[in-house]
Amino acid sequence: MADSPISRRTVLKGLGVSMALPLLDAMLPKMAFGQQAAARVFPRRMAFCYIPNGVLYSQWAPTGTGRNFVFSKTLELLTPLREDVTILTGLTCDKARPNGDGPGDHARAQAAFLTGRQALKTNGNNFRCGVSIDQVCAQRVGERTRFGSLEIGCEPSRPAGGCDPGYACAYTANLSWRGESTPAPKETDPRAVFDRLFANNQPTEVGGNRHRREQYNQSILDFVLEDARTLNNQLGVSDQRRMDEYMSSIRDVERRVGAFSPVQPQGQAPATLPRPAATPQDYRLHLRLMADLLTVAFQTDLTRISTFVFSNEISNRSFRFIDVPEGHHDISHHTFSPEKMENVAKIDRFHMEQFVYLLNRLKAVPEGAGTLLDNCMILYGSGCGEGARHNHDELPIVLAGKGGGTLTTGRHVRYPRNTPICNLYLEMLDRMGVEVESFGDSTGRLRNLA
Repeated sequence: MADSPISRRTVLKGLGVSMALPLLDAMLPKMAFGQQAAARVFPRRMAFCYIPNGVLYSQWAPTGTGRNFVFSKTLELLTPLREDVTILTGLTCDKARPNGDGPGDHARAQAAFLTGRQALKTNGNNFRCGVSIDQVCAQRVGERTRFGSLEIGCEPSRPAGGCDPGYACAYTANLSWRGESTPAPKETDPRAVFDRLFANNQPTEVGGNRHRREQYNQSILDFVLEDARTLNNQLGVSDQRRMDEYMSSIRDVERRVGAFSPVQPQGQAPATLPRPAATPQDYRLHLRLMADLLTVAFQTDLTRISTFVFSNEISNRSFRFIDVPEGHHDISHHTFSPEKMENVAKIDRFHMEQFVYLLNRLKAVPEGAGTLLDNCMILYGSGCGEGARHNHDELPIVLAGKGGGTLTTGRHVRYPRNTPICNLYLEMLDRMGVEVESFGDSTGRLRNLA
């Protein structure tokens, strides 16, 4: 192993490729007797996973509080991760309520969830909301990473029109907002996210690389072999093993991303061909590919902040693959039909299953004496409590990860009714090293998290 640490910003380079690396022992400073610093401070990461249309709360809410709580039928999927999560109930998104604006709860739910601001009621282009909490954080710490933030999702945005009575589609299609009238659009194509994470800053090289990969069934790893061999000679045995595992995981993601990528016609100039939009038809595969890419982005410190929209608010996606043919939004208004309620619960469990997949991917990445998940705060939830009621209190919120050891997990914490969720965001910002006095409709910091 090299005597001096390898830079954390070391990348493997090749035609059109700039591949960031996971944290290696060789990147850590040495102590007097050649030991890596045990007290290494790892960067903290923050992500927000959004589900639409609320949940069937009677099968979502846990019973009991503190460490002795009991998971509900929906949350029981988190059982193997019990010590990695905190269930938070009683939190409210007041600015998703009408507050004199009438119908439009779904649009307000997504618009207000991370902003804590009342969306201007309009179905035109003069939409206005507020800066979202992820972007507040990105403005302060985003310059430390290649990407200030990463916005991903599995349902595309609608560019114009109204998607909820009186409200523009911009509200139901965007979770992240850089400015009051500037949403941060999410990327829904896994191939585009993959290219963004591993491309260099030379567009013509990127196009040529992509063309060769698609035409000759090559991997991006083929383009960085020389750099990889040089780096390998500087690494110890444990780092070599870690690099082998990392490269294998990248190849696996690339293979699955490429499984649905159209091949460009031979003989056409790759740099001038528009990239056809394509996403997996399999919704489960789509969600998991995005989860894999988010894990890689956090693992390689390409970003520390992300939003992940499972589906847009008021989504009417069919879930035939889990025997729920009806549209999600339609059956969320179940009118207490036992069959519809059970189908809503099936969708809730499906969403939770995908969240568990993401958490397991993060937990599988070693980081120091713990895991990548230990240094994350992954919030999962919705701006609606129960779709049938259009309520915005009793939000279904799970906070996963230990925030670099600053969160006491394995608990259900119950807060007084109407406690603003923005109080939680202030605490999350504190843990990201961003101190602000207030945010959205906050009334103070959320206590009892540590």
